[in-house]
Amino acid sequence: MHPNIKLPDAFLQQIESIMPAHLDMEEFIAACQRPLRRSIRVNTLKISVQDFLSRASKKGWTLTPVPWCETGFWIERDTEDTTPLGNTAEHMAGLFYIQEASSMMPVSALLFEQEDTLNTVLDVAAAPGSKTTQIAAAMQNEGALVANEFSASRIKGLYSNIQRCGVRNVALTNFDGRVFGGWLPEQFDAILLDAPCSGEGTIRKDPDAMNNWSRESVLDIASTQKDLIESAFHALKPGGVLVYSTCTLNLEENQQVCHHLKNTFGDKVTFEPLGSLFDGADNAVTEEGFLHIYPQIFDSEGFFVARLRKNTSATPPQVKKRLGKFPFEKVSHKNSDIVAKELKNTLDIILPDSGVLWQRDNEVWLFPGTLEPMIGQIRFDRMGIKLAEAHKKGYRWQHEAVMALATGEESICVELSIEDAREWFMGRDIRPDGLSGKGELIVTLNKDVIGIGKWVGNRIKNGLPRELVRDGNLF
Repeated sequence: MHPNIKLPDAFLQQIESIMPAHLDMEEFIAACQRPLRRSIRVNTLKISVQDFLSRASKKGWTLTPVPWCETGFWIERDTEDTTPLGNTAEHMAGLFYIQEASSMMPVSALLFEQEDTLNTVLDVAAAPGSKTTQIAAAMQNEGALVANEFSASRIKGLYSNIQRCGVRNVALTNFDGRVFGGWLPEQFDAILLDAPCSGEGTIRKDPDAMNNWSRESVLDIASTQKDLIESAFHALKPGGVLVYSTCTLNLEENQQVCHHLKNTFGDKVTFEPLGSLFDGADNAVTEEGFLHIYPQIFDSEGFFVARLRKNTSATPPQVKKRLGKFPFEKVSHKNSDIVAKELKNTLDIILPDSGVLWQRDNEVWLFPGTLEPMIGQIRFDRMGIKLAEAHKKGYRWQHEAVMALATGEESICVELSIEDAREWFMGRDIRPDGLSGKGELIVTLNKDVIGIGKWVGNRIKNGLPRELVRDGNLF
């Protein structure tokens, strides 16, 4: 129980005035006082759901499917298993993401009845990366996914999660989300706007979430959300889908933001109903077809999800662009072939066809090919993956390249013991029993790729980037 949770009277009055007749106020308050069930999402870029279920079973984890996400599960573990989920070998290798169940729903709504492959997607407010990595997995690392985060301090964590999950088709930007309509008009097949909000639905995770709640702040946030949804709508291609979501419950930040878009653009906007998104969705569906999820309905966080279609083109706002010079040059076909051959020879990794090599000084990067039309249109903080640093003696391959491209089946993999893996994650060199070699190698644990090292006699030199080193990380 969370006995200290204080729900402001004005908030409770607001909920009582909008809650549908088939729901109960006492059940709402009781649900807010209960801690959340833990939930995870399997990262299918690294492992199939079936293989993950079999591993979980061996570990004594009980997984219950989340109805609206085929890769999502509520997780229960033996009471003796006190290892933090984030410190398990499976999490460190990027096999799963710790994600609240209802926050998986916006991406499910984005993908719902999606017949065409998504080629270009924008995640407007992406940190810490749960939905970005969920979209990237659904795209199977193909196409291009622009992940934007307004808060510069949260970009590092977003990148770290993308890297751990082996995502290679993402470009990161650091802007106020209101810029996209003018800077990248009609560029995206699909857009997720998981908008900054008052967080009324997050109280089960954060007992302090409501400490600064007020009607004034709700209305202030709603005004920003209306700007953001207009901008996202302009950035969407005609025929494209926009999902708007929040982890809050009031009408001003939810239904009214969607109606604002409809009132602004008229017939150019269609609300697409989500009542058949999953079994039981009709318990949370509004008359417009949005999902308004009170915490007692599915024993989850409070959430709101709407799916909107852009029917025809809309004139975007005009902006004056002043961009600095793009500091990369495309690698020639001849040199790309040399890099690909060297990667295959040294690490037994095949370069994917969907990527394009670019160079900055001695750095070689693999950019998503689909992103090229946007280069020069907006400033990217980071794009694709850094593949290598070029030296006189060849290439120094990068940790993030191995995490995104290696499968664990390569011929030069070395499997670590759990003791050696602990040392590895602490940034230390290791000496596997009875082994030695030369050159670079891929390091695995349970046959999962965890990094790149280099033989120095019978010692493996640790190639983990300094920012990923953690004392006592792995249990």
